[in-house]
This record gives sequence, structure tokens and C-alpha cells, in this order.
Amino acid sequence: MEHYYQPEIECASREQIRAWQDERLVKTVRRVWDNVPYYKKKMVERGVTPDDIRSVDDLRKLPFLTKDDLRDAYPYGLMATPLHDCVRIQSTSGTTGRRVVAFYTQHDIDLWEDCCARAIMAAGGTADDVVHVCYGYGLFTGGPGLNGGSHRVGSLTLPMSSGNTDRQIQFMCDLGSTILCCTPSYAAYLAESICERGLQNQIKLKAGIFGAEAWTEEMRRDIEQKLGIKAYDIYGLTEISGPGVSFECSAQTGMHINEDHFIAEIIDPTTGEVLPDGEKGELVFTSITKEAFPLLRYRTRDICVLTREPCSCGRTHVKMSKPMGRSDDMLIVKGVNVFPSQVETVLLNKGYPANYQIVVSRENNSDKLEVQVEMTPEMFSDALSEVSTREKELVEALKAMLGIHAVVKLVAPKSIVRSEGKAVRVIDKRKLY
Repeated sequence: MEHYYQPEIECASREQIRAWQDERLVKTVRRVWDNVPYYKKKMVERGVTPDDIRSVDDLRKLPFLTKDDLRDAYPYGLMATPLHDCVRIQSTSGTTGRRVVAFYTQHDIDLWEDCCARAIMAAGGTADDVVHVCYGYGLFTGGPGLNGGSHRVGSLTLPMSSGNTDRQIQFMCDLGSTILCCTPSYAAYLAESICERGLQNQIKLKAGIFGAEAWTEEMRRDIEQKLGIKAYDIYGLTEISGPGVSFECSAQTGMHINEDHFIAEIIDPTTGEVLPDGEKGELVFTSITKEAFPLLRYRTRDICVLTREPCSCGRTHVKMSKPMGRSDDMLIVKGVNVFPSQVETVLLNKGYPANYQIVVSRENNSDKLEVQVEMTPEMFSDALSEVSTREKELVEALKAMLGIHAVVKLVAPKSIVRSEGKAVRVIDKRKLY
């Protein structure tokens, strides 16, 4: 039996969805023009005014926003409401030391939690369930989003946050958790730990809602088999709201985008040309209900496909595929955004040459980040104890910048292979796409 949180919206006619989008887009563009000088300037430079935007058909006339714009406008330059109307921020990594900061009014939070509630009910959640949330809390959007969505559904919510696996499993067994919310890599680790302890018969999980990092169908099947659950994908990004921008239903053939709040486009990442449904390209989102931080035509850099084929679940909102890669150099490691430019900033500040290599691998379904760094000839002549001290200093500096642990290996000068004179910065061995 299919569960819906807001059936009148989730199963609305395509005509009704389009009418909502047209009306809300026009209002949002006018509000951004009136309240966000940064974006108004971009519109003026493009020769566009709010009068030119009368429906979704006119969306392509608007300029794009990118992570670089978020950096340039940091921290308050893209806000569309007075600061006193905002009640919360969430944050994620930016391309440099400046983080991406998103602002929320209470109304924004209410709508975000509605989106997460839709995802939970699409996974079979009801008020009778025990929702075990071990996404990170704090600045990360994962914990707060699913926590709020669970409250909306009326489920008992366990705000576990990440880590402390022994306690996770204890609460899972003692309190009868039925829906698990976390990254897929942590779900795989929990599954392995539960199997090692022989506790499969003591857990009552029926579903998992996993996101914040890429995962394969093979990994899904492995988690489902070990935990005896159905595993659902969820997608979101801090810039647009957080998890719940889109979510999987029982069909598991893509994630329904909440089109009453977000307009999705697929573009050619090189030319910016809008592509038709069914073609692979870069995903672009426009927020049409957010008050504090309504981004217009934000380039996610995720590569995917949109489809409007009827879905067996009864929902009518467009579906996006799992992301198939990135159009930039961002990596997602353990659910955290990592940019080579961040690593380079740390190295240069510590006196190292910009000759390095980032190696990402996945061992036992857990991501491992290794940074290999060339030493200067002077450093290379140091004693082994000095090299070890330098590695530890870089580990700490990288954790401060990235928010996650990286293994650091200092290597001999000119030992990192160049290709046509240019170092290959990133080697991703995870085979995610």
C-alpha cells in the first residue's frame, strides 16, 4: 500500500503542478529583483527584468548561479529577507575556505520538513514507526531535515547523530527502530557490525533512507540483504534546502523532485543550453517557495537525467536519476564536499609546493581519503621523525579545512606522475557511477 504525506500535492495533475510553478516563479523573481541586489545586477547585465518572466517557459532567460557566486556574495549577499526574519542557518563546504551558508525563515523550515516527511512516507513511514536518524546534526542538513520530517509524520524520532556504533545498535535493538536514516556507507558499516554480533533477529528495521553520497545498485542490494530492508535514495543540497529536494518511492526507478517547491532543468554543462527530458546533462534548480535564500537557476554540477514517465506509485512529479557524475572537480567523501582547491590552499599555506594527488577509495563500504604530497628537496632531506611530524600537522590542518580525516603521505620531490606537464589531481577508485 502506497503512503503519501500530502497526496493532493504529490499526485496533483501535471496542469496543476505547472500552474503552481508559473505563479510561484513570477513572484519569486520579482521578490529577488526587489531584495537581492547581487542577482538583480546579474539580471541587468543579461538584459532581463521581472516583466520578462511570465511562466516557466521564460526560465531560461535568467542568469545562472554557481558556487562561485555563493562565495562572492558570502555571507548575506543572496538573502531575500531581513536578517530578523531568519531563524536558522545550515552550512556545507565551499570551493575555498569560505563555507556555503544557507538561511531559513520558520516558513522555509516548515516546507523543508514537509519535503522530508514526503520522503519518509514514500518509504512506508507512518506515525507508528520509530525513525532512527544517524545523519550528522549541527551545521550539516542531514540530521535536522530527517528529524523534522519524522516529527511531521508523527513517528517516534531517535536523534542519534553519527558515530558511536555500539550505542546506535543498542538503541536500534532496545527501542525497535523501523526506519534507518544515514549515509549509505554508514548503513553498510552498521549492517556489517550487526551481522558480526549476530543481532539480525533483534532488529526491526523495514526501510532505510540513504543519501548525501553516491552509492551503487550493488551496494543497495548488499545493504538490503544484510539488514532485511528496502533501501531508498534521497537527494538534496544545502544551497537549495537540504535532503528532501527529491526522494525515491516504492518503484525505486528514480527520485521524485518536489516540483511545487523546485523547478528542475537539465543543461549542457559546457554551453548552458537547456536539454530535453531524457538527455543526460547538468542538473539546475530554481527555488520557488523559499523566503530567506531563494536561489534562481543554481547549477548543482550533478550529472543526471529527468523523466516524466508515469510512475507506478501514483506520484506525478518529475523523476531524476541517481547522479551519474559531476561537471566540476568536487568529490563527495563520507557525505562531505571536498574540493581539490581546499587541499591546495592548506598545502600552500603550510609551505608545500602545489604538487599533490588526492586518492579516494572505498574499503568495506567506507570511503577513505588519502592525500599524497610532494616535499621540497629541503624537506626530503629531513629525518624520518621530522617527516612523520609534518604528516601529522597536515592531517590536522586538512581536518580543520575539510571537516573529515584524511591520510597524508609525504613523498619524494617530482615523484607524482605528470601527464603532459600537468599533475593528475584526483584519482577516484570507488567506481560509483
